[in-house]
Amino acid sequence: MAADLYLPKGATGKLPAIAVCGLFGGVKEQSSGLYAQTLAERGFITLAFDPSFTGESSGHPRDVFSLDINTEDFQASVDYLCNLDGVDPARVGILGICGWGCIALNAAANDPRIKAVVASTMYDMPRIGAWGYNDSGTADDRYRAKQEIADLRTSEYAAGLTKHAFTTIPVDQLTGKEPAFVRQYSEYYKAPRGYHPRSVNSNLGWMQQAMTGWMNNAILSHPEDLRAPVLIVHGEKAHSRYMGEDIYRRLKGDNKQLLIVPGATHTDLYDQTDKIPFDRIADFYRTNLK
Repeated sequence: MAADLYLPKGATGKLPAIAVCGLFGGVKEQSSGLYAQTLAERGFITLAFDPSFTGESSGHPRDVFSLDINTEDFQASVDYLCNLDGVDPARVGILGICGWGCIALNAAANDPRIKAVVASTMYDMPRIGAWGYNDSGTADDRYRAKQEIADLRTSEYAAGLTKHAFTTIPVDQLTGKEPAFVRQYSEYYKAPRGYHPRSVNSNLGWMQQAMTGWMNNAILSHPEDLRAPVLIVHGEKAHSRYMGEDIYRRLKGDNKQLLIVPGATHTDLYDQTDKIPFDRIADFYRTNLK
């Protein structure tokens, strides 16, 4: 797993540490690096990593995802931090952005070493995979998608070729008729603001075959196991806000928080430093990684 380590200046002794990942389809040089660097400036050792099969991390085929493997990616980052000189292994947290927000919650439910978790502008990826945006899909829609991908697998095996799923539309090809969130994605991933040559969403997109990976999965099968403190952060105007709010209602215990950022969209919390509530996030970790 490829990762970048950020160290706070002038700090001594055993410090709290945070593993950071996201965006879903992004790389560590995008949002996770920004979050990691900013939290390091606030006194934490941070690690921004590329998930398996993407970015600079290894694994084949490329541009695929797996709930199990990607949950393990977070746990592997915790393995590393707990054994790193200068880290207090009793004070390790994680932070997931976009689709990695739901995976961070899944990892924290699996791993009691994770003492605090933040999910920023999170997607519930299995929910989207099974039901579409705003749960607008049906079981028949899902079955047709599975049939299409099953047929594709047969033909791809025979031809040795692979097909990528829908990806972000280049900014100069937007018509203005797209949903607002599609335009917002393009303005991040396909423009100088956020483009990166290794980012899945900046280029060809995810492998079509991977799409069924979400359709019969679910995060937080046992939400009562997520006993660590949680902070879910969403923009007031984010199209994904309902997912974070619904997950928040499923969480157990009085150590869970939901923070809605006034006026912010989903992609504002990727990189707009005047809107990302870094002070609140840092205070959350300071309180819970004592």
